[in-house]
Amino acid sequence: MSSECPECKSKKLIEHYETHETICGECGYVIGHDQLDRVNPEKRVYDDEQRKKRTRTGAPETHTIHDKGLSTVIDWKDRDYYGKPLNPKQKNQMYRLRKWNKRIRIKDATERNLAYALSLISNASSRLVVPKIIHEEASVIYQKAVNEKFVRGRSIRSVAAASMRLALRQHEIPKTMEDVAEAFGVNKKEVARSYRHLYNNLDFYKTINPPNTTNYVSKFCNQLKCTGNTEGIANKIIKAGRSDKSAKKHGANLIGGRGPSGIAAAAVYVGAVLAGERRTQNDIAEAAGVTEVTIRNRYKELIKKLQFDIYL
Repeated sequence: MSSECPECKSKKLIEHYETHETICGECGYVIGHDQLDRVNPEKRVYDDEQRKKRTRTGAPETHTIHDKGLSTVIDWKDRDYYGKPLNPKQKNQMYRLRKWNKRIRIKDATERNLAYALSLISNASSRLVVPKIIHEEASVIYQKAVNEKFVRGRSIRSVAAASMRLALRQHEIPKTMEDVAEAFGVNKKEVARSYRHLYNNLDFYKTINPPNTTNYVSKFCNQLKCTGNTEGIANKIIKAGRSDKSAKKHGANLIGGRGPSGIAAAAVYVGAVLAGERRTQNDIAEAAGVTEVTIRNRYKELIKKLQFDIYL
């Protein structure tokens, strides 16, 4: 195709990707037309299934599968193209093909480790009811841990749970360590050790902000079916405990350095009492995953030091 307009000899040519035309920027003369649609998916249809989808493009790459979803999987329906059942000989042949197809997808121990861990993360994501971006982020973190050989000497479940915990912290999703440990079926202390190991060695994740305690307040109030009045008072308590005025008066920030679950639970307890919605410490402790002793210690600190800092 010519590099200049045949009409005005201008070299200012514009490619219009929607109409696939090359147009002169000076006089508007259409110089050429590209028959290939390089932007939109292909619209040709070959069977009823593709007619429904109206495209022949496949699924995008994903980090939630060890091979990024680029490999082929043989279906288990044991039916041919027309939906007819296979005969016994064909069934045996397809069984062997599936078995070897599954084997060649995993070439070494590293991929086997990755495939198992990503399946754990997928199951835990369903149990925790987290967005897809969290599932993807946790899978990426685990793959980085495998590449950096941070998984050696640790259980796959604990490192997978730590990866999920990092992803949740990265996006400020209010899920506690207990929630993550329960979803993966592993001890909380193991998850905490693996979490600290990944956090200290993966430099990219050292910029994670401290947990937002108000997110936990909303979560606990929803679980306890408290009104917005209780949640509003609890958030005021959290804000007052975090303020510079409080830090100057009491010598330290009352929120920093303490577990967000305990602080949020204590704030909800005080808010419920002040709003006239009685909730027992045991009920709040079960919702927050902390002990009643923790709630008592935290709310006593808040009442003692913030009784003149909050306007209710």
